[in-house]
Amino acid sequence: MKTIVITGSSRGIGLGLAQSFLDRNCQVVISGSTVESTNLARDRLQAKYPETKIFALACDVRKYAELKQLWEQSKAHFGTIDIWINNAGVSHSRLPVWKQEVTEIDRVIEINLTGAIYGCKVAIAGMLEQGFGAVYNLEGSGSDGGKIANFTLYGTTKYAIRFLTESLVQETKGTKVLVGAISPGMVITDLLLGTTDNNSEPTKRKQVRTVLNILADRVETVSPWLVDRVLANNKNGTRIAWLTKAKAAYRFLTAPFNKRDFFADLKEE
Repeated sequence: MKTIVITGSSRGIGLGLAQSFLDRNCQVVISGSTVESTNLARDRLQAKYPETKIFALACDVRKYAELKQLWEQSKAHFGTIDIWINNAGVSHSRLPVWKQEVTEIDRVIEINLTGAIYGCKVAIAGMLEQGFGAVYNLEGSGSDGGKIANFTLYGTTKYAIRFLTESLVQETKGTKVLVGAISPGMVITDLLLGTTDNNSEPTKRKQVRTVLNILADRVETVSPWLVDRVLANNKNGTRIAWLTKAKAAYRFLTAPFNKRDFFADLKEE
C-alpha cells in the first residue's frame, strides 16, 4: 500500500488526485493552505473512504518549516512516503505584469515556484534517507513556453517548474529517487474559471469559453488517468501529460460534432 502526499489538495485537481489514489487503495495525506480548508477536505473524504487511509495537515508552502513538518508528520503517521506531489498553486487577475500589485507578484511566485522548490528539497532529501520515492511537479499553462496575454506571471512560474523538474531529473540520476512531471491540461476548477472567465471582457470571455469547451475536462475525468500512470511509473524523468498536442488537434477537428458546455450554469454579466 503506497502513501501519497499532495500539497494543495483541499480542492481542485489536488483533491481529485487524492480521491483517485484512495480509490486505488493508497494512503493519502491531504494538505491545504489553511486548517479550515484542509479539515473540510478531510471530512469530505472520510465520509467515503476509511479514516485510517487519510491524514490531514495544513501547510503554507511558502514556509519551508511547514513543508518540513508536513514530511515529518506524514512519515510518522504512515511510516514511509512513496510519492510526493507538488500541486499547490495559485493564479492571478488577467492583467499585464506592470499592473499587478507587488503583493500579488510575491504571492504567485512564492506559492507556485518557491513552494515547489521547497517541496522538492524536503521530499528528495527525505526519500534519499529512506532509500526510495518519487516526486512529481505539476505543470501548467506556460510550462511548454507558450505565451498567453496577461498571464505572464503565472506562465513564468510554470516555465520555471519545467526547468526545475528537468534539472532535478539530472541531479537524482543514479539514486533510488524518481523525479517527474504531471501535466493535467485544462481542468475545470475554480482556479481556471476564476482567471480565464471572470476577468475577461464579454467578447473575450466568449472566445475563452469556446476554447475551454473544446480542450478542457472535468477533474473526475482527468485524475484517474493521471493516477494510474503515476502508480505504474518506474522511470526517472517521466512526464505524464493528459492533453497532448495530438489530442488537442483532434479535439478541434471534432469540435463541431462534440458539443460541450462547462458554463451552462454560469450567468452572463
